[in-house]
Amino acid sequence: MKNGSRLAALGGVVVAGALALTACGSDDNTTASSSRVPTGDIDCAKASVNAAGSSAQKNAVEEWTKVYASKCAGANLNYNPSGSGAGIQAFTNGQVAFAGSDSALKPEEVPAAQKRCQGNPALNLPMVVGPVAVVYNLQGVDGLKLSSDTIAKIFSGKVKTWNDPAIAAENEGAKLPSSQIKPVYRSDESGTTDNFTNYLNTTSPKIWTWEKAKKWPNSTGQGAPKSDGVTSQVKSTAGAISYVEMSYAENNKLQTAHVKNGAGEYTQLSPDSASKAVAGAKVVGTGNDVALKIDYATKEPGAYPIVLVTYEIACSKGLPAEQAGFVKSFLTYTSSEAGQKILTDVGYAPLPQSVLTKVQTSVKALS
Repeated sequence: MKNGSRLAALGGVVVAGALALTACGSDDNTTASSSRVPTGDIDCAKASVNAAGSSAQKNAVEEWTKVYASKCAGANLNYNPSGSGAGIQAFTNGQVAFAGSDSALKPEEVPAAQKRCQGNPALNLPMVVGPVAVVYNLQGVDGLKLSSDTIAKIFSGKVKTWNDPAIAAENEGAKLPSSQIKPVYRSDESGTTDNFTNYLNTTSPKIWTWEKAKKWPNSTGQGAPKSDGVTSQVKSTAGAISYVEMSYAENNKLQTAHVKNGAGEYTQLSPDSASKAVAGAKVVGTGNDVALKIDYATKEPGAYPIVLVTYEIACSKGLPAEQAGFVKSFLTYTSSEAGQKILTDVGYAPLPQSVLTKVQTSVKALS
């Protein structure tokens, strides 16, 4: 993956590890004049814009900005992968032009977001499909099979060793050690945690008794910050198990479990199996809002059940003209066929066409 300095060298959009955020409530986070210049298939906007949020989509944003930069000289996107909760807070405080979140705005977050948009609706725009990989570090045990009940028992502390009968029953013939299982969870507020706990609560409610939440709800295991921190912790800890977006698992060559879906299949995660799960999602947003409800108990053959959708949280209108022009231009590219096509190369899945069409319509209406 190319780093921020490499993107800067391209003379365009930059992904930043951290932002010098503007003062709370300020809309002045766009510098340089904005102009829209058609460049090939991208209608460029020359501006410097701040955005923040989901660390799960960081690798996708890096690829998108690299392409956008090569087409649009003078355009700068400073994206801080601070986590979904921090990103939404920065958005509602007026510190960023849009936010990335691995879950749609919650009802209690809507009023502040609408105020940020000068009284206009803030939209949930799905942009990245990321299967949530159940990653582990167990030498000699590849292709581990796990059901939601067993995963729930592990992360609630009910199953403590790798040769526990619950795991052994699903992995006949595997040489499971008697060593301790070491769960790792996200220590910061995270949309990945929100989706993972929602999956557990939805599919195994008798075992996983906590409600879905962005903050990890129990003390089982050890916490690590952001997706990079979780990945590093699992990679360096024998016997560890955790949950992280698929691109991080692939980029770090972590072992990933085959997870049992509602049809009774133990499914390997892949862009195709993830897209099959999202294709069955229900749109619960109204108007141009495309918030989705994922069916974690999907019985779609070949569907991987633990998926998250990263949304770009954007104002339908109400941003200063420079910011509005950039956000519309950039999201038009990311939701295009070309923008979605590159996702499979970096460990994500493209939006299924049924969802993508709705997103493209909503982005076109931004003003």
